[in-house]
Amino acid sequence: GSVTGVQTCALPIFEQQIERPQLIITPRREILAQYGVTMGDFSRTVAATLGGMRVGEVYDKGFAYDITVILDEDHRETISDVGIVPVATNRGPVTLETLADIRIASGPNSVSREDVERRLIVSANVEGRDLGGTVDEIRREIEKTVTFPENYYVVYGGQFENQKSASRTLALTSIGALLIIFMLLYGEFRSLSQSFIILVNMPLALIGGVLMLAITGGEVNIPAIIGFISLMGISTRNGMLLMNRYNALEEQGEILDDRIRHGSADRLLPIVMTALTSALALIPLAVKAEAPGNEIQAPMALVILGGLISSTILNIYIVPILYRLIQQRKK
Repeated sequence: GSVTGVQTCALPIFEQQIERPQLIITPRREILAQYGVTMGDFSRTVAATLGGMRVGEVYDKGFAYDITVILDEDHRETISDVGIVPVATNRGPVTLETLADIRIASGPNSVSREDVERRLIVSANVEGRDLGGTVDEIRREIEKTVTFPENYYVVYGGQFENQKSASRTLALTSIGALLIIFMLLYGEFRSLSQSFIILVNMPLALIGGVLMLAITGGEVNIPAIIGFISLMGISTRNGMLLMNRYNALEEQGEILDDRIRHGSADRLLPIVMTALTSALALIPLAVKAEAPGNEIQAPMALVILGGLISSTILNIYIVPILYRLIQQRKK
């Protein structure tokens, strides 16, 4: 048997198992052999006696009806009635109670199976925390505190499986997006150092996204991860604006300190304007996070909004410093 389907936490719901009376007929194999009765013959006799056996069809006005042979109800109401049911043997008719043990016991009202194994489902929903972390905690607690009988085990299933699959896909997508962005940057600036300086905006944006989730009590779910991936492309824009201006001023012959001071001042307003435009568009989604239908849009908007704020502010200070250090090292 198996216990399967532990989906999440919080007030688990168990698959209902209600006891119901059952008539148990256990054949005595030694006595069956003495009377020359096979298990197949014994089973067919019991099935026909208590459950009925189809022996033919009859047609009435074009409709077919089964002809079933079954013992009369008056002769199968009690254990005593069932016990005196005759069974044909090689030595003549013998009562059923002679060939089998007959008793009444309690058993489950239904038996669920999956992959030819018995299954019992324990399910629950999660509130106030992430789904994957909840399942991991359930797994740890069960492994630490529960000892299962032989042939019993737990299988964890539910929405977290889809989440894991989506997370793996998004991880591969993130790596691919990072490589493509780096190749495009190198194709534009023809410099590994400048490409890496621009890529520094990515962790600067991640800082704001993580802080925004922490402040609002959000979770790192699939929509939030999509927001982080979107930040990869958005955050490089500010670095590209600065780097293009620095290179243009260098071609004009300005020295390093003047180039950094004039280039940063020239690009301050465009950087703030582009970031502000994107942020203003995301504020309505972030403010109405609890509104119906915003379950996916709100976490993504919060992450991008926080990333825009942190990358815009830190970009003005971090990128010029890194650019100055690298240019001095080259000299």
